[in-house]
This record gives sequence, C-alpha cells and structure tokens, in this order.
Amino acid sequence: MRTTLRKIGNSRGVLIPALLLDECGIDGEIELHQENGRIVIEPVKPARQGWFEGYQAEHDTDAWQGLPPETDSDDWEW
Repeated sequence: MRTTLRKIGNSRGVLIPALLLDECGIDGEIELHQENGRIVIEPVKPARQGWFEGYQAEHDTDAWQGLPPETDSDDWEW
C-alpha cells in the first residue's frame, strides 16, 4: 500500500486505513519508534498484560516455605 506524508503544522502525518489498524489490533494509544531505518507503530499494551500467562498454581504448594516460623517473633523487641 502506498500513501503520502501530509504536513500537519511543523510535523508530518499519514492516514492509515481503519481496516489495517483493526487487523493490527491498534485502537487508541500507540508506541512509535525507529528500528533499522523504519518507523514502527505498535499498540500500547497495558502495563501488566501477560504477567500471569503460564502461571501454574500447582507449583505454589507452600507459598510460605522458607519464611521464618512465627515463634521467632517472641525474640524480637517491639
């Protein structure tokens, strides 16, 4: 697909067809950067997106393992 840059104040802009944006999952805020002489446009991902992908609860059999026992709290001066 060919298009042209358009002058917008001191900057330049390009019109991107809605169908292309939909296919790329771009809807709203974007990240824009240069990579190997190309301009790359990517959708902004939520900050914590994908944190729990691949999480397996069965591997958390004892979440408290390795922590000191509660009886040690008597040794502390509060």
